[in-house]
Amino acid sequence: MTLRGSTTVSERIFAGLPYLLPLLHGLFYASSFFNVFPALQFLFVPLMPLLALYVGVRYANLVIFLALFFLVVRNENIKHFIRFNTLQALIVDIALTIVDLILPFFGKISGADFIITTISNVVFLGVVSIVVYSVVQSLRGLYAEIPTLSEQVYMQVR
Repeated sequence: MTLRGSTTVSERIFAGLPYLLPLLHGLFYASSFFNVFPALQFLFVPLMPLLALYVGVRYANLVIFLALFFLVVRNENIKHFIRFNTLQALIVDIALTIVDLILPFFGKISGADFIITTISNVVFLGVVSIVVYSVVQSLRGLYAEIPTLSEQVYMQVR
C-alpha cells in the first residue's frame, strides 16, 4: 500500500519497535531450528538481553501487550502508521499465544516429536519472516500488507 501521509524517520522507527514483542515470543520455538542450523544463532545474539528481561520479569508479556494496546493502539493522538503496525504486531503475538495453548496437546500423542519439531520450526520461521518483512516496510514508510492479518488491523484501527 502507498503512504497515507508522510512519515518521519522517528515515526518509522517507532512503527517497527512493537515487532520485537512477537519476535521475542517466537524465539521460544527456535531451539529445534538452531539445533539444525547452529551457525544462525549469532543473528539473534543482540536480542538476548531483551529476551532475559522478557523471560525474567513475571507477566512482562502481558504488561507490554496491554500497555501497547491501550497506550498506543487506542490513542487517537498517535499517527495511524504507528498504531497500525503496533496492532499488527500484537495480533501476531496473539497467534503465538494460541500456538502456546495448542502445542502441548501434541505432546500427549506418542511419537509426536516430529510433529512438534515441525510446528516449532514453521512457527519460528513464520514469525521471523513476518517481523523482518514488517520492519523493513515500516522503515521504508510503507504499510506491511500481510494477507488476512492486515485486513483485520485496518478494521480495528480507524
